[in-house]
Amino acid sequence: MTKQDSFTLGMRENLNLFAQQLVQVFLVGMTIGLERTVLPVLAEQEFGVPRGSFTLLFAFVVSFGFVKGAMNFVSGRMSERLGRKRVLILGWLAALPIPFMILFAPSWNWIIAANILLGINQGFAWSMTVTAKLDIIRPAQRGTATGLNEFAGYSGVALAGLGTGYAASFFAPRTSLFIFGLAIILLALAHAWFIFGETLGFAHAEARRHSKGSETGPRPRFAQGVSDRPTTGEIFRLVSFKNRDFAALSQAGHVEKYIDTLMWVLVPVYLYGRGASLIEIGWVTGIYGIIWGASQLWTGPLSDRVGRKWPAVSGIWICAAGVLALPFAATVIGWSVAAAVTGVGMALLYPTLIAAVGDISHPSWRGSSLGVYRFWRDLGYGVGALAMGLLAEGTGQLEAGFWFAGAAMGLSGLWLALALTETHPHLNPEKGENKR
Repeated sequence: MTKQDSFTLGMRENLNLFAQQLVQVFLVGMTIGLERTVLPVLAEQEFGVPRGSFTLLFAFVVSFGFVKGAMNFVSGRMSERLGRKRVLILGWLAALPIPFMILFAPSWNWIIAANILLGINQGFAWSMTVTAKLDIIRPAQRGTATGLNEFAGYSGVALAGLGTGYAASFFAPRTSLFIFGLAIILLALAHAWFIFGETLGFAHAEARRHSKGSETGPRPRFAQGVSDRPTTGEIFRLVSFKNRDFAALSQAGHVEKYIDTLMWVLVPVYLYGRGASLIEIGWVTGIYGIIWGASQLWTGPLSDRVGRKWPAVSGIWICAAGVLALPFAATVIGWSVAAAVTGVGMALLYPTLIAAVGDISHPSWRGSSLGVYRFWRDLGYGVGALAMGLLAEGTGQLEAGFWFAGAAMGLSGLWLALALTETHPHLNPEKGENKR
């Protein structure tokens, strides 16, 4: 037995590595969270975005979404050659200029450019925290592991959004974002460089066990249709449209990002126009993020017990109900309740979709398949932001974005309900078991 073949999968067995990955994703979340409350609201007075120019306002999320989607795909392939840790470090190096660009930006175009770098950072860094976790845990723990991962990440998003809202209310907004952002990025880079452990060896060892038939337990329903050493094109086609389950998961991931785009840009601007303060906006968007993050502590394990399909479908429809209800509220309490409902829906669907992709991905190309799924998922930022900006500008009504996102989620949930096969290897294994 080789050294790599002796690698043991399991959350408890690899608790130190798992904890390192949680620290990283928390810092990744804080990096994107620093933009969630302050930048959209101050776009006009700080960066000269004309009032009513919703397409320009949404442009910084469009740039982020298209770049992050592409980088998810690139990072997945790179990580199978360079390793997870090196790709993570590259992601943090890309983020270093962002605080300086926010501080010195003479126009909104600088913010759009900064978000290109943020897309690279998130596409490399967040992707690696997910991939590294799936390298080291057992198949029956995927929902729990991804739930903990996204809990840590979106807790970081929520706390950063709330904290920067308070800081910008009492201090110079740009200076607050600069200090906060630079401190987080430097801390994360140091942690990635000196502490974060490489996990690619676990994936290699797991792949060898499957090829030898020595893996025990239920046989996963690995997607078929690619060669033993699939090319980039083979993996992209398989996950995008060739395999029915992958295609259903990819479209669901794509459409759910319309909700996060709405909460990132549209909700702060909408609430500000309804008279809410920066602190109140920070609480509403923060509640969404905190509920989303904290609820994944139970939704991830739930999918390990009851399966992936119906938690994901119900989560999509709950999200639709939450965003459709928000424009009908007229108080901070009402907006907060609608945001909380949306957060619960996101918690049900988000880690479950990732776990389902992991269920049907062979360990030898799991990093690549996750990269393709996350490509389509995070492309939803760009597509959703572009659609909402055009709708708001064309109709003159911010509410049009809420109707668009709610309707898209309803249809996406129907597609997933009709097309997805249960992927949990213990609840719906391939015929026969690997037993020793």
